[in-house]
Amino acid sequence: MIPGKDTQVGKNEAPKEKYGSFALFDIEHFLRRILKNWYWFVFMFLIGYAVSWVYSKYYAQNVYSSDLSLSISNNTSSYFSPNQSINFIWGQGGNQDGVYLKKMLFSRSHNEFLVKELNLFVNYATKGLVKSTYLDKDDSPVFFEIDKKHLQQVNYPITLIPKNNGTYEVVLPTEGQSTSLYSYETEGFQNIKPYNKPVNKIIKVNEWYNSPNLRFKLTQNPVTPNIKLDNIIINLSPVNQSVNDIVSTIAVNFDKEIGTIMVITKKGYNLNSTVNFLNKSVAELQKKRLEDKNIVNKNTTVYLQGNLSNIRKKLDSAAAVLNYLKTSEKLYNIKDRDEKSLERIKDLEAKKADIVSKISSLNNIKNSLQSQNFDKMIATNAAGFQDGFFSASVSELKALYTKRSELASIYKPTSEPMKEVNRLINEAKTGSLNSLKNYYTQYYDEINKIDREVSGANTDLAAYPEKERKYLDAERGYNMIEATYNSLLSRQNEAQLNVATNQSDISVIDPAKNLGQGPVSPNVKMIKTGIIFGMLLLPILFILVGELLDNKIRNIKELLGATKIPLLGVIGNNSNENMLTVLEQPKSSVSEAFRGIRASVRFLMDNNEDKGKVILITSSVGGEGKTYISINLASVLGLSDKKTILLGMDLRKPKIFGDFKIDNKYGISNYLTGEVNIDQIINKTKIPNLDVATSGPIPPNPSELLMSKRNISFIEELREKYDFIIIDSPPVGLVADSYELMKHSDANIYVVRHEYTEKYMLKMITEKYHNNEIEHLGLIYNDYNTKQGYGYGYGYGYGYGYGYFDEDKNYKEPLLIRIRNRMQIMFNKK
Repeated sequence: MIPGKDTQVGKNEAPKEKYGSFALFDIEHFLRRILKNWYWFVFMFLIGYAVSWVYSKYYAQNVYSSDLSLSISNNTSSYFSPNQSINFIWGQGGNQDGVYLKKMLFSRSHNEFLVKELNLFVNYATKGLVKSTYLDKDDSPVFFEIDKKHLQQVNYPITLIPKNNGTYEVVLPTEGQSTSLYSYETEGFQNIKPYNKPVNKIIKVNEWYNSPNLRFKLTQNPVTPNIKLDNIIINLSPVNQSVNDIVSTIAVNFDKEIGTIMVITKKGYNLNSTVNFLNKSVAELQKKRLEDKNIVNKNTTVYLQGNLSNIRKKLDSAAAVLNYLKTSEKLYNIKDRDEKSLERIKDLEAKKADIVSKISSLNNIKNSLQSQNFDKMIATNAAGFQDGFFSASVSELKALYTKRSELASIYKPTSEPMKEVNRLINEAKTGSLNSLKNYYTQYYDEINKIDREVSGANTDLAAYPEKERKYLDAERGYNMIEATYNSLLSRQNEAQLNVATNQSDISVIDPAKNLGQGPVSPNVKMIKTGIIFGMLLLPILFILVGELLDNKIRNIKELLGATKIPLLGVIGNNSNENMLTVLEQPKSSVSEAFRGIRASVRFLMDNNEDKGKVILITSSVGGEGKTYISINLASVLGLSDKKTILLGMDLRKPKIFGDFKIDNKYGISNYLTGEVNIDQIINKTKIPNLDVATSGPIPPNPSELLMSKRNISFIEELREKYDFIIIDSPPVGLVADSYELMKHSDANIYVVRHEYTEKYMLKMITEKYHNNEIEHLGLIYNDYNTKQGYGYGYGYGYGYGYGYFDEDKNYKEPLLIRIRNRMQIMFNKK
């Protein structure tokens, strides 16, 4: 359907603020550009695939993971591990032994011991043409042993190249030697004087290599590795760096069903290294836990041994006194002895001696608690009691002191966290001392009771002569010391038995093993997909940015929707060298489009006048095809037996004369200044009904000439002689001349060039049209690329490939159109 005058009816119905407003993003054109640039996506896919292949083969460092599961028993109580009888103070309810063990696994002291024990600060690797591969120590044919008393340069690759007869060439980097060297004894850096680069050297196994920044030797691996290496690269790391690297690769999880089962995971670049580390780490942990459990019993054994030595001296002294009385005083056979009373007194005094010994042990525990000397504490059974609450409170108190030391490095003494931890320490200390106080009270009550019973039994012995009573007192003293000695000896035997029979509360369920596990990362497949997808995304982003920054008209539907101005026709791309397409290619699709415009433009004009019709053609800026449209529209009107004249009124930039091969010496500018008459500027063409009046020389005042009364009279005079007057006017985006000329025209044509005209340039003409400042306005869409579509049904392009136009002989349907047609044929088959 060709829009006519009736399209202007109700043109103000749409909200005015929407006129001239284009969408920020044209999804249709965006998709067309993507399809048009398909070869870039193929190219980027190939690049992405090549990059991902090179990455996976030469650069991807596989990370392996090994697991170890263990069980934690909680059948023992110790000052040095949390007890299950009460909740741990930091809100970690449940498996407190597991939480404590987890903290030990992540502790610096534990991992620092492993780093030094296993020489984990020595890193082994080998390098191929491109890729470096990390090695386990056992994969190397030789072990790298440093002299820890010598300063060493760390993070400095040392390459060992195997030679003949067990020798190795030491190759150092060409640059990078440092004067800041690391001491493995003090674990700090020291500066030395500058030195020359150490030379490469061939050394034998067990031969020391000496340089200012290195001292090491190679020792033979007792087990021959399965792989043969062309080179071994050694990198030394500071102890602290090695510890941090190891801690960052450890993970600990507890079984959801059985909380006492712990699974420890270690990740690393070499599977054997992770396996060896986990097994060694847990073995050391078992040893440490057993030592922690035995330390109390060992302290108790040492404490009791000291007491036994003192009591032994007293026992020997009491025995000597008793023997003296027996031999010198002949008192070993006292007549009428009250054996029953004496036996009762002996039992009471033995009980008292045992309680006194327990009080002595209780004093030792109390002093260790108050002095915070937890490592010297003895077992509570040495004091005659077993108290899980007291053991747990001591463990909590020890943990609180450790926590306070950690917080002191972060917070001020008056800060809230420090106040809180001090409050918890006081509560735990008070609870512990109150527990001991109860036992003190109990023991002293028992001693007072025994003293009363002994006092009552002594009354039965008052009748004995003084000599006999002296002997009985010596005998009672010996028996009491002997009872104390036996009590201490019994408790010492118990502590020694505990040391001998104690076992670690950590038992390994599944040790770490090398079962040929595959790498856990990187996910090569996902990374390859990401690389390829990223490469494919680049052209999309490039096109998207281009779309967002591009403000040119590319879509006819969007143009009509934004402007609401009738479309007269669509002109395809001009393949002719000059502008006379209608004359030189009369059977072309472009020529047919101009014939359609000739029919459409009549709908813009009022047909109630007998005078010639003035058609003004303008555009936003130069280069949009305004003159091209003017020439061919005038040509098609002239060829239809309509007397037509083409006026070149773009006085600033004359063009028309060249295509018609007319001399531009005299033209409209000369006529408007009165230099020549009208007949002198009208030129005939090879089309009988088409005349041309060129612009003439560029005047100094083109605007004044175009808006002068002489120019208006000139147009009116031409109305009497011609059926159509085609005015090639200046672009309205640059000057306002055309707006004045439009007041005297019957139809106004605004040329929009495909992928050339900027969207914002149409805002002014659109607003003037809908404000009724301009009437009889229509659009021509010029230079449309036929590969993108077929005219949207607006008088252009019956479609190539149907033998209708001259271009059909060279026409080849686009790939997408061919695919579409094939699919239509396929689905329409019956």
